[in-house]
Amino acid sequence: MEHDRMHTRAWVLHPEIKSDEQRRVPGPALEEAVALAAALPDLDVIGSEIVRLQRAQPGLLFGSGKIEELAERLHDNKIELVLIDGPVTPVQQRNLEKAWKVKILDRTGLILEIFSDRARTREGVLQVEMAALSYQRTRLVRAWTHLERQRGGLGFVGGPGETQIEADRRAIDEQLVRLRRQLQKVVKTRTLHRAARAKVPYPIVALVGYTNAGKSTLFNRLTGAKVMAKDMLFATLDPTMRRVELPDGPEVILSDTVGFISNLPTELVAAFRATLEEVLGADIIIHVRDISHEDTEAQAQDVEAILTSLGVDDERPRLDVWNKIDLLNDEEREAALKRADRDPAIFAISAVTGEGVEPLLAEIAAKLQGARHEEVLSLDFAEGNKRAWLFRQDVVRSEKQTDDGFQITVLWTDKQAAQFAGL
Repeated sequence: MEHDRMHTRAWVLHPEIKSDEQRRVPGPALEEAVALAAALPDLDVIGSEIVRLQRAQPGLLFGSGKIEELAERLHDNKIELVLIDGPVTPVQQRNLEKAWKVKILDRTGLILEIFSDRARTREGVLQVEMAALSYQRTRLVRAWTHLERQRGGLGFVGGPGETQIEADRRAIDEQLVRLRRQLQKVVKTRTLHRAARAKVPYPIVALVGYTNAGKSTLFNRLTGAKVMAKDMLFATLDPTMRRVELPDGPEVILSDTVGFISNLPTELVAAFRATLEEVLGADIIIHVRDISHEDTEAQAQDVEAILTSLGVDDERPRLDVWNKIDLLNDEEREAALKRADRDPAIFAISAVTGEGVEPLLAEIAAKLQGARHEEVLSLDFAEGNKRAWLFRQDVVRSEKQTDDGFQITVLWTDKQAAQFAGL
C-alpha cells in the first residue's frame, strides 16, 4: 500500500544515559516513545532504537562515531524527522540537524505536538499555545543567519539595531501576556461553572491514570458515552464529564481526565494543571492502572507523583482499579484477583469485557452514601478567615448578612465539616 505523500518518515531514538540515575527501563521507555509518535496522525515511524551512552555530550548529545553510524542509517531509510525521547538542548538540536540533515524533535516538542493536535476546549487550546511559546522561547539560539541580522529602525518593528532574536523574543513575550489574559477570563468562567456544579448535590468521581491505562474505555462502559477511546497515547485531553446513576446509589458526575505520562516536562504539567483541576474537586479518585503492562509499578508511581504535585491530599478517598486483567495469563490473573480480594481498595477489572465492574460501582456507591450534606452556619464578622475558607472550598450555597455577621448555607462532606471545626 502506497503511503500518503504527506506522511513524514520518522525514526525514534531513546538515549539510555548510564550516568543518569533516574533513567527508566529502556525497552518499555522506547515502546512508549514509539506509541507517542504513533499518536500523531501524519507520522510514519520507520524504525526505532535504544542508544546507550556513558554520558550526554554537551554539543551533540551522542559521540561522533554514533552520529556517523546513525547518519548512514537515517539516510538509507530516507528519514525526515528524528524523535529523541529525552531532553535535547537548543545547541544539540541545531548540531544534530546539521549533522543528519533532518528535523529533530525532543520529547517535550513531541508531547506539545500531540497536545495541540488533541486540545478541544478553548482553555485546552490556550494552555497548549502558552506551553508551546514558552518552549519555543528557549529554542531561540543565535544559530540561523536571520537571527543574527541587525534590523534597521522604522520604529514600529523594533528599535534601531535590535537583533532579530530579541524581536522574536519580545513578540513571544507579548503573545504570552495576551494569552495569559484570555486564559484568566476562560478560567474565571470555568470557576463559575464549578461553583454552579458545587451547588448540584452530585458527588464527583474522577478517573485518573497513566496514559493508555484504559480510562476512556471504562468511562464509556460506565456512561454509555462514545468518548474517543483508541489504543493511542493522549487520546483524550480535555476533561469529559457525564452524569451517571449508580445502581442502588447516588447520581454522580464522572470525569475522565488526560492520561499522565512519565517525565512530563514541567512546563506541560503547569499547562495542564487546569485540565486536571477537576481531580482537585473530586469526592473520589479512581486510579486506573494497566495491570498487564510490564512497567505498571513505575507508571503508578508517576501518577501518584503528579497527583501530589497538583495538591491532592492523601485523605481523599481513592480506589485502585487494576484494568486489563483480560490480557493476563491464567497465573497472573489469579494472583491479581487474589490480591484484589485481600485489599478492599483494589478492584481487578476488564473495562473491555465488563468483568469486575459491578463490585467497583457498588464500592463507589457505598463510599458516597451521604457524601455531601447541607448545613446552616452562623459566623460573626470577626470570622472572616473561616468565611473565606468556605468560599475557597466551593461549598457555599447561599449567604445572608445578619446583625452580627453571616448566615451561610453550605453543602459539604463530613471531612470538610471536620476541617472547618479545626480552623
